[in-house]
Amino acid sequence: MGTVSRPTSPHIGIYRWQITMTMSILHRVTGVALSLGTLALVYWLLATAMGPVSYANAHWFFSTWIGQLLMWGWTFSLFYHLCNGIRHLFWDVGKGFEIKDMYTSGYAVWVVALVMTVIAIAVAYMKGGAA
Repeated sequence: MGTVSRPTSPHIGIYRWQITMTMSILHRVTGVALSLGTLALVYWLLATAMGPVSYANAHWFFSTWIGQLLMWGWTFSLFYHLCNGIRHLFWDVGKGFEIKDMYTSGYAVWVVALVMTVIAIAVAYMKGGAA
């Protein structure tokens, strides 16, 4: 049998990078981050249920700079995933498919997610919830 010359599927090298590509990838990444954050929540709940020593260990970890950084990342992941999910709901009903609308809603997702993250972190620190 001879080789058949078939067209290849376009790949990342063909397309110009766009915000919609970035947002799609980040939506998947934040979904994974939320799964890992859920495991951290389970760890904290188990530590709380197991007594003061276990809770103190969990509190120590989440009080470190790496623990705080992870909490900020999980907070941003939650708000980004939420906002981008709402954007997808609009797409499900056929709204927002114009190029201008896609870019506007994409930037709006970034801004709203960042603002909500900053507000959540500020409230946590004001209430003394973050170490």
